[in-house]
Amino acid sequence: MANPHGQHERRRTRAEWWAMVRASPYLPAMVLVLLVTAAAGLFAGSYTYALANPTPRQIPIAVIGPEQDASVQRFLAEMQRSLDDSLTIRHYDTAAAARSAIEDQQVFAIVTERPSGVRLDISSASGQSVAQLIAQDATAAGPALGMPAEVTDVVPLQRGDPRGLAIFYISLAAVIIGFVGATQFSVHASALNPVERIGCTALYAVSGGFAIAAVADWVLGAVRLPFLESWGILSLTMFTSGMVFTMFNTLFGRWAILPTWGLMVLLGNPSSGGAVSWPLLPSLLGHIGRWLPPGASVNAQHTAVYFHAHQHLLPFLVLAGWALVACAVFWIWRSRHPGGRSTDNAHARSRSREVLGEELAEDLP
Repeated sequence: MANPHGQHERRRTRAEWWAMVRASPYLPAMVLVLLVTAAAGLFAGSYTYALANPTPRQIPIAVIGPEQDASVQRFLAEMQRSLDDSLTIRHYDTAAAARSAIEDQQVFAIVTERPSGVRLDISSASGQSVAQLIAQDATAAGPALGMPAEVTDVVPLQRGDPRGLAIFYISLAAVIIGFVGATQFSVHASALNPVERIGCTALYAVSGGFAIAAVADWVLGAVRLPFLESWGILSLTMFTSGMVFTMFNTLFGRWAILPTWGLMVLLGNPSSGGAVSWPLLPSLLGHIGRWLPPGASVNAQHTAVYFHAHQHLLPFLVLAGWALVACAVFWIWRSRHPGGRSTDNAHARSRSREVLGEELAEDLP
């Protein structure tokens, strides 16, 4: 016959054991070990998948007029063959319209006929990796067809940034420092109330955006920025990134760094188009990148530096939209946020001051 007391003791022992495990510092430590291990693999995998082997996918280039000279048709056919039919040909009535399409970042190159061959106008500023790929392919296609191919860079990159990476790096700095600042508020300034937290996030975003722009432009001279606009973009990026962490901190508490890191770093930065242009990214990343804060920041900054007269509204709407949603979630569920000053404690301190005042009044003659 089974001993019910023994079974009860075993159940109680298991419950006590589990309570000891939960109270132990080793449980969260082991969870963090597993999470850091997974994060390391995901970090390496996401960047390797997106950036290690850029492959052309639907690269838009312009030609003038619906009917083309035979030499242009042969040239385009040879480029399509070597690029696995990844070119998207767009026809424009005039050279001015095609050049406007480059300025508006709708195409990466223009093909026109020449008396002895063809001319390819590329725009390194539109995407250095794409421009380099097109130029290399055109240089090989010309001799293969027995015709000269003249390649001209009509919108070159700045001298201090020959690889076109400076904009990606300053945007990356704004994204990462933006949410790192918010994490430090949670640790070292947890008593901030919601209005103060949003205000302080905006304050370090403005000052941090200025510091990034000043170092990149004035100190290092890596890229000449339209300073006020670039400062504003970097500040909006930092504020958005900080508020995204604050939103996740409201929803997930101490684990907020996980969704923030996943959204901003694992997904957002590789798909931003900063290190590798969108036509060379895996198709999913190429489509979603511009709808995430890192991609919107790179896009807005890139246009501000190289195509100032053709700035787009979409990147600013994306950044402002993420910031607004993050602020709204934080504000609506602010009672769930682990920070802030307790109303009960504030009332208790106020009551203590009242009592102390009454006691002092009674002691007075």
